[in-house]
Amino acid sequence: MPQRMAVTHADLEPSRSKTDLSSKTGAFLMVLTILIGLFCFILCLIAEATRSEVTWMDTGGKENGAKSECVYSGSGKVPLLCAASAFVGLAFAMVMEHAYMLIAVSKSSPSLLTWDPDSPSAKSLTWQAGFFFITTWICFGVAEILLLAALNVESGHLKNWTRQRTGCHSIREGLFSAAGVYALATVFLAAGLYLTALRAQRMSEELVNVRRELLEASALYASPPRSPQPQYMSTVARENPTTRETQNELLLSMFPTPFIKS
Repeated sequence: MPQRMAVTHADLEPSRSKTDLSSKTGAFLMVLTILIGLFCFILCLIAEATRSEVTWMDTGGKENGAKSECVYSGSGKVPLLCAASAFVGLAFAMVMEHAYMLIAVSKSSPSLLTWDPDSPSAKSLTWQAGFFFITTWICFGVAEILLLAALNVESGHLKNWTRQRTGCHSIREGLFSAAGVYALATVFLAAGLYLTALRAQRMSEELVNVRRELLEASALYASPPRSPQPQYMSTVARENPTTRETQNELLLSMFPTPFIKS
């Protein structure tokens, strides 16, 4: 015999759309953003370990006057490639995550844009969202500026890097590491912004459910139940007395008068 499966409440719930904050798509994009941030941090550490260093040498004698020239320790291809990958990867993660959140918030049901601004919960979540949004973009901007400066310096000696020069531009120690820390902070702050928006959506859904239950309860108790009437009473009430008298007259005319007792 075929086995019957019980229908649960989860089976009756409508499936969430891909633009919903609590959907699998939102969780996947959030995890992907964090992984990209970790990858950018590792690339920055590699760039820090392989960055080009400058060595100064005295080429002139004491009688001719001191003259110093510099030479690079490497061509800078590895740190340049790592910095460029981290720059593009972090920008892609930020644009992807914030574009999705913007679409999800604008299409949320119930809408998060129609919250009561005077409620304490709405004020708290608004301040949290504002803090995460501002700090996320500040960290992102600082990380991108540091990486852009490193790209400019490392790309200046790709050719003839072994030739001695009178002036050499170098990157200070810790610049790539600082860019990686800011990139890592960017993705974690973006995760905080996502969790704040998700919490706001769930609170909004709970408020809508409470209001619906209150309306259903008030509608149920506002109209008292009506007692059903017996069927024979309604049938008798609908019968016309004039029609009953006409039927009696017809019966009397059908029988002869001797059979009718006085």
